Amino acid sequence: MTRDETNHNDPEREEPKPTLQVRKGVEPPPPPLRTGAKRAPLSTEEYVEGVLSGDRNRLARAITLVESNAPADFARARGVLQSLLPRAGRSIRVGVTGVPGAGKSTFIETVGMELAGRGHRVAVTAVDPSSSVSGGSILGDKTRMEHLANHPGAFIRPSPSGGTLGGVTRKTRETVILFEAAGYDVILIETVGVGQNEIVVRSMVDFFLLLLIPGAGDELQGMKKGIMEIADAVLVNKADGGNRDAAERARSEYEKALHYLRPATEGWTTKAFAASALTGEGVEGIWRTIERFVEITRDSGAFERRRRAQEREWMHALVRDRLRDLFLLHPEVRRRLPQLEKEVTEGRLPATTAAGELLELFECSPKREETPE
Repeated sequence: MTRDETNHNDPEREEPKPTLQVRKGVEPPPPPLRTGAKRAPLSTEEYVEGVLSGDRNRLARAITLVESNAPADFARARGVLQSLLPRAGRSIRVGVTGVPGAGKSTFIETVGMELAGRGHRVAVTAVDPSSSVSGGSILGDKTRMEHLANHPGAFIRPSPSGGTLGGVTRKTRETVILFEAAGYDVILIETVGVGQNEIVVRSMVDFFLLLLIPGAGDELQGMKKGIMEIADAVLVNKADGGNRDAAERARSEYEKALHYLRPATEGWTTKAFAASALTGEGVEGIWRTIERFVEITRDSGAFERRRRAQEREWMHALVRDRLRDLFLLHPEVRRRLPQLEKEVTEGRLPATTAAGELLELFECSPKREETPE
């Protein structure tokens, strides 16, 4: 029998001493923090103080709060927004949209880095499209804007659109208020893409920029007229290398087309430009155009009139959202809706009849399931 086997079978053998010993009067080390542990909720005052002090972590958590659809978060979100509203409104709000592949993120990073370098504080809310199948979204704008995301004078917040029409989330306006209260003086809103519903972004920005690319076929016929009508400037991007001549031709064509459209903003003439977000050539000129726009519209009063009209539209949008939620969560509507949908899709019931029945259930039933605003 070996020595090891003898020790193993010996009941009297001495157990090995532990390598870590806790002496009397010395507290043992705290247990490691659990990863994924839920953070304690902040009070309304903590959110407000954090945003006003420029605490980036608190700002991010405040945005998460106002984006939340959890009933427990609505009251606190309202309180935070109400407290911060007097500190909002002191920024230039710019909407950036364009055809897929137009280089929206590259343009925003280039102009954002230029402005941050001048001492501006730049905030970006970049809305990714949510899948209509899975509901997921890419949320890759921070990756695409890596340099801007790491700049101390910039803050990027990607948010899923959640299938919202208009290319922006339902909470984009609230996010803008938080950005402004935190001291960001330039707000850039990148929208999902181009389409007739994209015009909703017009109701929350001062200046609306449409990005296009050269050599994409018959650009004028392929564009939605409604988008052209709400643009304060049209920028043909990727005007570099072999694309320079094509970009200038496209810019000239858009310039001619814009003469036949009513300007999107009172007292302002919409023009077309060519630039390269990749090299930065022409980008500074676009920002000078935006600054000139703000100067002219503020002097004429159009800037303030638009802001007031946007607040009014926001109120109506909130009412519409609230009524939609009340309708869809009404117990009788929820009970009857699947069957009516089935009958309509099978052609056994006209949609007008089904809608009338649902509205009657909603209007006449005294029992309604309340939902938070």
